[in-house]
Amino acid sequence: MELDEFKKEWQESHKQQQSTNKNILEIIHHKAQGPVAALKRSFRRQIIAMIVVPIAIVATNIPNIDKMLSSVLFWCYIVFCIGVVIFACLNYAVVKKMEVMDGMVKPNLEQQISILETRLRQNIIGIRVTLLFFIILTEVLPYFQNFKMLNTWHALSPFIRFGVYTLLFLFQYFLSRNLTDQKFGRHIAHLKELVKEMQ
Repeated sequence: MELDEFKKEWQESHKQQQSTNKNILEIIHHKAQGPVAALKRSFRRQIIAMIVVPIAIVATNIPNIDKMLSSVLFWCYIVFCIGVVIFACLNYAVVKKMEVMDGMVKPNLEQQISILETRLRQNIIGIRVTLLFFIILTEVLPYFQNFKMLNTWHALSPFIRFGVYTLLFLFQYFLSRNLTDQKFGRHIAHLKELVKEMQ
């Protein structure tokens, strides 16, 4: 008798657990408002922006296309955009994988969330390193190539230039963290909370 009651309680508990997990998965995978959909949109927008901006730069500089195509600064920016697109595509693939989880759902979701968190930290560090690289390039490039804009910039006092670089670095330091949190971090945090509730 006790064994039958125990089995009944276990079955009811198991059904309740499955129902809870199903409801949480429905929230996670909600096509319009779920965190997975929000992350997909954010990564898709990042990919589109990094493709559209270089095309727009080329389009607006058609009269000086030869000069622009011989610019080291331009090609470094193109490499940066390609890097961002590749990184965003990899992250997009991870999020897409969350939509079709097989096997142990909770451990798989936790693993994908961990990957995304690591990549977001790498992204923030990468943006800072890239900014530092472009600052160094801006300082060194006029010694190798003649650019009117950079020559005008170099005509300013080093104190002004490096003061602007410092302000830019500080601004970017706080802005990149806030933007990353707005675009990706809050959705990942929401996803983590939902996965924690799974049994």
